[in-house]
Amino acid sequence: MQIQENSTVTLHFALHLDSGEQVDSTFDRRPATLTIGDGNLPEGFERCLMGLSAGDRRKVQVPPQDAFGQHNPQNIQQFKRDRFAQSEPLEVGMVMSFEDAGKNELPGVVATLDDEFVEVDFNHPLAGKTLDFDVEIIEVKEATDGH
Repeated sequence: MQIQENSTVTLHFALHLDSGEQVDSTFDRRPATLTIGDGNLPEGFERCLMGLSAGDRRKVQVPPQDAFGQHNPQNIQQFKRDRFAQSEPLEVGMVMSFEDAGKNELPGVVATLDDEFVEVDFNHPLAGKTLDFDVEIIEVKEATDGH
């Protein structure tokens, strides 16, 4: 069976940056199972899987616009330092949880800070990056109502 929209797919994958640095991999642990079109994978990754069958292995390069999007400067926000609890030590690179207007959790990374302001980057950490996507398909099934 070939992968198509709504297929349930069990696979191993690895993501690498252009530098060769590994971002994530399931090859050394349990494989991932997902349904095509459920939003767990960016569409650009799903397009790479279409038509593959169990046993297929493929390496593809996925540009930023098909992966996690371009880095957007508008997703960097500045907050007054006094908005953060004094008991919480802030460090550059620290991931913090915020709420968006709809009360949804939104992770942000402390980009810069000084005595007056904290700059938080809400871009996905992989935004703007070209990724090498290595995938091995283990099983392809038709999606069931349980998935």
